[in-house]
Amino acid sequence: MAEWHDALEELEQRRAVAAAMGGEERIARQHERGRLTVRERLALLLDQDSWREIGGLSGRVEYDPGGQRCFTTSNVVIGQGRIDDRPVAIQADDFTVRGGAGDAGTFRKQAYPERMARELGIPLVRLVDGTGGGGSVKNLLEMDRTYLPGGILGTEWQIVMDLDRVPVISLALGPVAGLGAARLVASHVSIMVRGTSQICVAGPAVAKAALGEDLTIEELGGWRVASQAGTVDLVADSEEHAFELARLTLSYLPQHRGDLPPRVEPAVDQPSVVDALRAMVPQDRRMPYDIRPILAAVFDEGSVLELGRAFGPSTITALARLDGFAVAVVASDPRIYAGAITADGSDKLTRFIDLADNFQLPVVHLVDQPGFLVGGAAERAGTIRRGARVLSALNATSIPWASVILRKVFGVGGAAHQPRGRHTFRVAWPSADWGSLPIEGGLEVAYRRELDQAGEEAPELKARILDQLEAVRSPFRSAEAFDIEDIIDPAETRLRLLEWVASSYMAMDAHRYERVAPNRKMRP
Repeated sequence: MAEWHDALEELEQRRAVAAAMGGEERIARQHERGRLTVRERLALLLDQDSWREIGGLSGRVEYDPGGQRCFTTSNVVIGQGRIDDRPVAIQADDFTVRGGAGDAGTFRKQAYPERMARELGIPLVRLVDGTGGGGSVKNLLEMDRTYLPGGILGTEWQIVMDLDRVPVISLALGPVAGLGAARLVASHVSIMVRGTSQICVAGPAVAKAALGEDLTIEELGGWRVASQAGTVDLVADSEEHAFELARLTLSYLPQHRGDLPPRVEPAVDQPSVVDALRAMVPQDRRMPYDIRPILAAVFDEGSVLELGRAFGPSTITALARLDGFAVAVVASDPRIYAGAITADGSDKLTRFIDLADNFQLPVVHLVDQPGFLVGGAAERAGTIRRGARVLSALNATSIPWASVILRKVFGVGGAAHQPRGRHTFRVAWPSADWGSLPIEGGLEVAYRRELDQAGEEAPELKARILDQLEAVRSPFRSAEAFDIEDIIDPAETRLRLLEWVASSYMAMDAHRYERVAPNRKMRP
């Protein structure tokens, strides 16, 4: 082995340079900003001793006339590790090296874990901290040329190729712009850290030069802006919390498109009949209520992970469990626009349905839906066009679907409570109320002439008509015509869903190999 001594010694030296990242001064600066280094992040995110780095010797090299080498490590770290004993591919930015901006090896290294995840059928986790693109215009002098975006290497194209194959989770752990921001949002679930991460197309200096806007980076892309715009799905209180959320999110998702989501043992033994559900929907149909206690009562204790709460807030999307089985949850918040679907809510719901269908997450829809939001602002936002995409996404699904109708189902938006033309599980509570539009508002339109002609007797006429309509409004009338499959005691909701989810997973397991090839492409 003596003949290899010099080569092995050089190998150790190069590894030491890579492990030193941007040097002590820049590491200290990273810590002063309240952010961890890339190596500290990997140690916290991954199972102990599971990290295996790839490409650690790559970077920028300059040789002097005497052949002496000056090496700067690459600012992207890639490799493979394990999260809760599940293999994952890792793509992580090192902000201590040139602020996470691109170098000669960045594009090739970024593409490698993308391809690795796809070919091995393992989730991809991106730790984004910087631009991750071509960097500043100084690079043009270093390259002695400009470059064409989306050229031969096609990194911009590569980052969306995995979405229909394997779960992709991205974390913004610092200021993220340009290609870094694109990598963040080209994910199934994106996470940022409150106060220390920001996401924007371009930073404040570029925004000021282009538009004259004088904004701080927090004003431009801080957590309030990003979460309300739907740029990120989850906001963490710290980097450690962000890693917890990443691990939790991954626990609901399969390793790849052809696999089933993993089942876990429920933390507590919950009753299957929940008496408290009987009192959670008010008898007064106009009275709003908080639906989240219903979610907590129906699904396994502590299992509801809500995604995108600040974006399109009248529409609720979440991951949850039923007897340890992973499910996707759709609901409405009656306290916001009575739960109506907004333009933003339509985009949120479409993307979530695609996620569920892509990874075989059975959907539970707790329905209290007055329809699409109406009014001038809704029309200017293109609500009906964006809402039509919800119907398209919904009816393209092939996953098991359960709808529990709690109260309202009205109009075109109400039609989005389940896919059409195939078997689904659907039940209603006795509080259910449905139709083309609510009776209270529809009465004024349908009987306008009669009410106008009644003059002073109009209130009495309106009351008589309302009594007649109330008589046919009962969901039991619909059940008599088999327009609803069943009406149940609300206390039985969890019990019925437990039966449904067990049979659904049995059916999906029997047909899993038929669903390896996706029905459609997943989009960010």
